[in-house]
Amino acid sequence: MEHIRAVLIDIDGVLTVSWKALPGAVEAMERLRAADLPLALVTNTTSRTRAEIARRLSGEGFPVGADDILTAPAVTAAYLRKHHPDARCLLISSGDVRADLEGVEIVPGTDRPDTGAPETDSGAAPDVVVFGGAGEEFSYPALNAAFRHLRSGARLVAMHRNLYWRTAEGLDLDTGAFLLGLERAARVDAVVTGKPSEAFFAAALAHLGTSASEALMVGDDVESDVLAAQRCGITGVLVRTGKYQSEAVEAADGTPDRVIDSFADLPALLGR
Repeated sequence: MEHIRAVLIDIDGVLTVSWKALPGAVEAMERLRAADLPLALVTNTTSRTRAEIARRLSGEGFPVGADDILTAPAVTAAYLRKHHPDARCLLISSGDVRADLEGVEIVPGTDRPDTGAPETDSGAAPDVVVFGGAGEEFSYPALNAAFRHLRSGARLVAMHRNLYWRTAEGLDLDTGAFLLGLERAARVDAVVTGKPSEAFFAAALAHLGTSASEALMVGDDVESDVLAAQRCGITGVLVRTGKYQSEAVEAADGTPDRVIDSFADLPALLGR
């Protein structure tokens, strides 16, 4: 591990669960900071902006700021600005992350009783349907509206396709559980901008100014965090916290480079 010069860190399930610090996580990050190891917190969280995430983590004692955080919404905004400039985007997501969607036109939708499809202020249909994190906003009217727009030619962009995530009450369904059905019904394939996309990891490496061979990714999702990073040439470390399940590891398409009990064990693994 002496070749590691930068660390990418998932947040939910690795540093926190329901935004409460996991045992030893704060101390571990302080040790990495003391070793002058560049860090980037990379997350598919779509319910909070980078600034809000930084405030929550700082409140738990983590030595981080907004500039240390790379979110799926921020990467999604960059993708939309590049590939769909001036597009009208219908956002279906839990939480308000518009501050991280700079330069993207979000059209407000209201459920029309006659069709179930959201209409906008001008009545024009959206060019792109954008999925964020799942929550109460993923209602039948909203999903059916998205389905109809996709069948009419709108593009589909998803910030991630995580099937579930862990809360203090247990595992909850996430966007991927709905996305799979919508893709099949509408006969479209979503462009995924967050983890596990290569573009997301490339953005994180560029943010840190490091190469894949000198970076390490630590996460609780064996597929989206660890194996996805490894496919990009990044060392992958899986933690046995958060959404970790042994059966998911056994069924995975590959093997993590390392498995540790928790983020608290990372400084010792790195020899820092």
